[in-house]
Amino acid sequence: MALTVNIYYTGTDGNAKKFAEEMQKSGLVDRVRAEKGNLRYEYFLPVDDPETVLLIDAWESEEALELHHKSPEMAEIAALRGKYRLRMRVRKFNEIE
Repeated sequence: MALTVNIYYTGTDGNAKKFAEEMQKSGLVDRVRAEKGNLRYEYFLPVDDPETVLLIDAWESEEALELHHKSPEMAEIAALRGKYRLRMRVRKFNEIE
């Protein structure tokens, strides 16, 4: 069963946007998109909250997501999140078939 994860990264001084930009420029976004089971990995900027970036991330299965959580890319993402001092709010949705 496919699932979608919405992750809201929130910081100060434009750090959430800087984080998303560094994720893209470093090639980390492309590497996550290339992981087995990834269906979507896209950042969005909420119109009413300039200090937040939304990541919509979709996976073929819970197992694919778990493998991503154990990947070297996940460690890099966590390090960047720390660098930019971001808070996260996560919502996970299962696809209804």
